[in-house]
Amino acid sequence: MAEQGEKDPEYPEYREYQRLEDCEEDSPPGEDEEQLLLHVTEGPTDSWHHIKDLDSSLTPPYIYHFHQRNGFACVVLSDVLELVQFLFVVTFSTFLLCCVDYDVLFATRPLNQSHVPDHTKVTLPDAVLPAPQCARRLRGSGWLLFLLVLAGMVWLCRLVTALRRLVGYWEIRSFYIRALGIPSDELCNHSWQSVQARLLALQRRQPLCVPRQELTELDIHHRILRFRNYTVAMVNKSLLPVHFHLPLLGPVVFLTRGLQFNLELLLFRGPAALFQNTWSLRPQVKRVGARRALAQEL
Repeated sequence: MAEQGEKDPEYPEYREYQRLEDCEEDSPPGEDEEQLLLHVTEGPTDSWHHIKDLDSSLTPPYIYHFHQRNGFACVVLSDVLELVQFLFVVTFSTFLLCCVDYDVLFATRPLNQSHVPDHTKVTLPDAVLPAPQCARRLRGSGWLLFLLVLAGMVWLCRLVTALRRLVGYWEIRSFYIRALGIPSDELCNHSWQSVQARLLALQRRQPLCVPRQELTELDIHHRILRFRNYTVAMVNKSLLPVHFHLPLLGPVVFLTRGLQFNLELLLFRGPAALFQNTWSLRPQVKRVGARRALAQEL
């Protein structure tokens, strides 16, 4: 995507987008990699040196989001609290469905307890069912048991995802300390511009990225905001259904979190997405002759 016409280079604005060139033949996998000669500089041989996929180091859950989430301790605490919050919501919802006698709570049925006169104020303990009765009501509801099993599976998936992110965040913590020279207790004092400047200086000193000799701020921003830039471009070109015309109100924009999640899943992360990974388009998308079939499939 490029711009046409004269524009101030310091304040670029969106005007036009150019089509991708037709690509009928793609290079065989690994052809370029076999002809690439690497010069390994002296220094620590950590896992972040000579990275072939630089996107994996500059997009979530890595350098940028590690900085935005204020370091390793805040990341771990946030993930743990999210897991605890999910358990609390499921547990409390189950308690409200199975362990509360709402007839007693709303005084539609008198209390059956002994030595309790009429018109006595109902308290919360009066409306809570005993544990055995609550367990019987839970076992007698098949759909509720199914939902609890489903919620347990979702929680386990979120736990596994959190543990995987934890490993990645620990590696990035080491990267901040050993490569960028930013201790964990000083991360909050560094802006993203400062972290980015150290990252670019590290690329010049000890190459991080194999395909490029030098990184720029634009390279980093493109990798962090790639999917968002595509979304903004499609909205600007009126390709996404987010504009509606309502009677009496006129044109309105409707883009909820749920609709945004579904669009991202459809376009960027699903099995029929435009990208074959986090950084490159599928070869079929670049071919003009296959676009109509791809559009119908999508």
